[in-house]
Amino acid sequence: MALYRDQGVVLRTIKLGETDRIVTMLTRGNGKVRAVAKGVRKPGSRFGARLEPTSHIAFQCYRGRELDIVTQVETIDANRPLREHYGSLTHAVSMLEAVDQVALEREPNHALYRMLESALRTLAREPSPIVSAAFFWKLLSLEGFHPMLDACARCGRASADAHEDGDGDAAPVPFVAFDLGEGGVLCAACSHLGGRRTSSETLAVVQRIVGGQVRGVLDDPPPEAVLREVERLAIAALEYASDRRLRSAALL
Repeated sequence: MALYRDQGVVLRTIKLGETDRIVTMLTRGNGKVRAVAKGVRKPGSRFGARLEPTSHIAFQCYRGRELDIVTQVETIDANRPLREHYGSLTHAVSMLEAVDQVALEREPNHALYRMLESALRTLAREPSPIVSAAFFWKLLSLEGFHPMLDACARCGRASADAHEDGDGDAAPVPFVAFDLGEGGVLCAACSHLGGRRTSSETLAVVQRIVGGQVRGVLDDPPPEAVLREVERLAIAALEYASDRRLRSAALL
């Protein structure tokens, strides 16, 4: 068995036997790794407390055929504020579950690793649902499901395209729905064929997030109702794209 060192974020843990745990981590250089941490449930364990979900760690492992074996752990950032605030913890756990679903074992994904580590750090500092909602939308883009937000996903008409209103004046084409199957927004005419009715304010926030303006949304957050709709829509889009339920979303 080869010895290796890496850094990672703990995604989840499960009990194994009387004193051990299986730890799933997203690592910087080895992708998703599952490893046995022996004796960590014993009183006085050297590194049991360091292997908690959301923790950012440096570790050493022996590589095994199916499960690696943890031999050393050092804490880089425990992200303790996340575990001290229920709202932050539920959003953090939902991000960890989403990453666990999409990450591949032994397949490095540097962009995903950086995005998760940064999102957890931001959430610990600024406990806002905007962080997890933005993470979900960016995760969709990273996985190849970039939402179509500047033109109708069915007819292709852009928001800047004009039509004549009742007075003969030009007006922008509004987007009033989001179609999970088409992967984008719908204009009023196309929304009659299906789609999830969504407020224009929500779609505008999603467009800002996907366009890289998360900092601006955090500094000037939308109303609570809009924020919740942004989050629900992100979860629905992620579940549709992955064809898997995000179980922790029930806690949000």
